[in-house]
Amino acid sequence: MEIVCGEWTNPPSGRSRKGEAKLIIRGLLIGVLVLVAGAFWARRRYVVVTVDGMSMAPTLTDGDRVLVRRRRIDQVGQDDVVVLEPPSDTAGRYTPGPPGADGRLWNIKRVAALPGDPVPPGIAAGDGVARVPSGTLVVLGDNPDSVDSRQRGFFPADRLLGVALRRLGGPAL
Repeated sequence: MEIVCGEWTNPPSGRSRKGEAKLIIRGLLIGVLVLVAGAFWARRRYVVVTVDGMSMAPTLTDGDRVLVRRRRIDQVGQDDVVVLEPPSDTAGRYTPGPPGADGRLWNIKRVAALPGDPVPPGIAAGDGVARVPSGTLVVLGDNPDSVDSRQRGFFPADRLLGVALRRLGGPAL
């Protein structure tokens, strides 16, 4: 498109201003659709979680915001920091914090053992259990005072939300 003395002229291809405007509008609509689709895709794969408590101190502290990628148990590795629901406490020994915005209770812990791995020492695994059972995992908080698999035993893998990738505004975990 050429501009001469502030006036529009028809481009050499013979397109009119009306045709150019339609192309611009079409391009903008496609751009908006791509952005919406990208946001939908990202929302299904990633979640931002706010840490509440000190069980992962000093790695993560109360109020830290963490980017979590949704994962299944077969996509988790030992030493990954994960977000998952704790096993139910039928004895009522552990007072949970308030539920999250979705009404669920979430814990953030480090994976110590996966299904089939030997049960680490000090884990409340029950008598005679030598290996982590299928569908469960052993998790520990970085803080020695954390309530984790040492007190609660195995955490159910079907309650896994995902793997924490990084603290927002901070380094990768």
